[in-house]
Amino acid sequence: MPPTDRLSTHRISARSLAILSLLVLALIVSACAASSGLLQNAGDDLAGGPRPVDASGGDSGDGDQPGSLADRKIIKTGEISIEVSNVAVALARVRALARDLDGYVGGSQSGTADESATLTLRIPADRFEDALTRLRALDGDVLFEATSEQDVTSAVVDVEARLKNLQASEGQYRALMAQAVKVEDILAVQTRLDDVRGQIEQLQAEHKELSDLADLATLNVTLVPGAVQQAAGNWDPGKTVTDAFAALVGFGQGVANGVIWFAIVWVPALLVLGIVVLLALRLVPGLRTRIGRAPKA
Repeated sequence: MPPTDRLSTHRISARSLAILSLLVLALIVSACAASSGLLQNAGDDLAGGPRPVDASGGDSGDGDQPGSLADRKIIKTGEISIEVSNVAVALARVRALARDLDGYVGGSQSGTADESATLTLRIPADRFEDALTRLRALDGDVLFEATSEQDVTSAVVDVEARLKNLQASEGQYRALMAQAVKVEDILAVQTRLDDVRGQIEQLQAEHKELSDLADLATLNVTLVPGAVQQAAGNWDPGKTVTDAFAALVGFGQGVANGVIWFAIVWVPALLVLGIVVLLALRLVPGLRTRIGRAPKA
């Protein structure tokens, strides 16, 4: 083999060996990150609940956490049930209240005028207490109220750390892709790159969901009609008149049915019975006399 060909072959082999070495190194780094929990699902933190927080606002868990309460991610949820004199009017006021607080109605369900209505409000977290205060001030009585807070700061920080690690791995794989020459090398790097990109997108979606839940509090509002509105809503004069006419028609139909049955069934039956009795009296000698002599009770 000529010296030039030998040198070219040596260079190609050395380059392939370097790419494979970098690929193996990247795989080892990715495996170590996965084993240390950096590639686990952020939902595991939510399933286990928030980590305890000490009185100074710091997190008793491991890792760097925001020091002040304002920097923490807290999901606020609440539920309130109010008995109102007019559900329709109260419903309009609650919708206006959500707009005034820079929020919106995420969903609602309401029936007729005398039925309850339910709304799901999404309110900025810093105006959560304002929303509850204004709801209590509605023309009605509060039947039930409950609120809860869940600190998800540790979950958000963990997701951000995982994203940072995965994005670094993605950069390494892209650098390897630029250097790869052989088809098998390209396919191997592309497989790992697609896997890392999928994990990044999943964590980005989870980070957005956690941030949205923390930024906008959720408040479920139930409006219950009062006793007066229920009584007024339950009384329907038109329906009462209709029911009365229906009862009258039913009674007339019953009488008509009785007359029809008597004319068609009982009249012929009585006629046949009378004819049989008359024939028996005429054809049997002494039967009328015996009947006349029958001892009286």
